[in-house]
Order: sequence, then C-alpha cells, then structure tokens
Amino acid sequence: MEATPSSKRRLPAGRKADLAAYVEQVGEVTVGGLAEHFSVSIDTIRRDLDQLDREGVVIRTHGGAVSAEGQLKDRALDVRLRLQTEEKETIARLAAGLIDDGAVVMLNAGTTTLALARALRNHRDLTIATNNLRIPAEISPSAFRDLYVFGGAVRAITQATTGPVTFMMTPGGPEVDIRCDLALIAVGAIDEAGFSTSNMGDANMMAEMIQRADRTAILADSSKFGRRLFAQVTTLDRADYLVTDTPPESAFAAALAQAEVEVISPAA
Repeated sequence: MEATPSSKRRLPAGRKADLAAYVEQVGEVTVGGLAEHFSVSIDTIRRDLDQLDREGVVIRTHGGAVSAEGQLKDRALDVRLRLQTEEKETIARLAAGLIDDGAVVMLNAGTTTLALARALRNHRDLTIATNNLRIPAEISPSAFRDLYVFGGAVRAITQATTGPVTFMMTPGGPEVDIRCDLALIAVGAIDEAGFSTSNMGDANMMAEMIQRADRTAILADSSKFGRRLFAQVTTLDRADYLVTDTPPESAFAAALAQAEVEVISPAA
C-alpha cells in the first residue's frame, strides 16, 4: 500500500518547512501538539522551533510558538515584546523627544509605551500616570518625580489594568480632577476612520486618557496602518501627532493631513 504524503517519513528540512507552514496556518501551537501532529519527539520539535525562531519564521513562547506573520488579535506580552522591536525602539526615541523635563504624561499599556518608558532615562522630574504594570519596574527612577498606576481589573495577557482613569483623594472619597500635558497612546490599528484596539476596556481607557490630555501622540508602527480592530478609540482628528517608523503612503497621509495630525518618523 502506497504511503500517503502525511505518513511518509520526512527529511528534517522538509519537516521544518511543513512545521513552519503549519504554525503560520494555525497561528499558535504547543510543543506537545506539534510532536503528536508530526509524529516526532518533543525534543525534535523543540530543536526545530528553536532553529525556526533564529531564522525569524516563528516566535518561540513558553511551551510552544506563534507565527511571526499571523495577525493574532491579542498576543501575550512576552510574545509582543519580540515583534517589531527595532520599529518600537525608533518610535520610542522619537516620542521621547516630545516630552519636556517636568512634564505630566499619561502612558497606556503596551510594548511600545514600555519601550518609551525605557527611552526616558535621560529625562528628569516627570509625573507619569499609566495602566502599564511593567513600567514601574523598567523606567529609570531618576526620570520621574511621581509615578502613578491606575487601578482596576488586571489583564494578565497584557500585564495592565483596565478601569477608570481616576484617582481618589481618600478611600471612598471624591475623585481628583487629573490632567496631563501629553498622552502617549499605543494603538493596535489605524485607518482613515481613526484608531482602534482589540479590547473594549482598553479602548475606553485610551479614549479617557486622550480626553484628559492637552496634546495626544499616537504611537504605532507601520504594520498597523490600514487595519481596523474591534473597538474604536477615537477619530484621527483627536490626535496631535502620529509617531511611527515609516511615513504613511499617499492616501492615508492625506487623511492625516486633513485631520491636522503631524506625522513624526525617521524620514518625515
């Protein structure tokens, strides 16, 4: 009886090509699931995934991998930290240039704003309010005078809080009316209708941060252009700046110009 293609013994190179294609198709996989699917040992799958990770084909995670190309809507933070790293560092450097010493700023959750927090190491006397739980551990202590974290429910996948953009004077007491000089908001997608993200709670917080800011800078790498996710944050005209790694193409650039959004990028 002739073997079917799936039952033939594959050479390692062929198996790895099949493995890469399978991860791209499925999006997120486990080592155990791959070992069963390809009828090889777990150690073999681990070696294959490690090599594919080095080649940039997949992204290794704890116990598995995700596609480097797939557009998963809500990847875990440890995965997103390894995506578009150079672009995020570029955006962080440019965005840091918008922040004066002594300024009051709000930063939302995300790996781009985390990169920005690290880029503020030469700043001084900042007042920072954020829902990003990783920022307190990673920002230079010399950069800020005061650092506040908004309360709310903790989303483990993003390591951030989701709740009202408020602080109480005393437990159960009245809210403090807070404002900031600049809100720096990382978003998941941008199109001509505006800025969006995958989670409604996150969208509400981002919109409220924008409402409490004198100016707003949207942070997004060019892979976010021309996309729209589940929850609308706000329209283009509510932003003062778009900080990105690559200038947008003509139609989108025209929409941003009409909305009076200044594009800040390395080639702008």
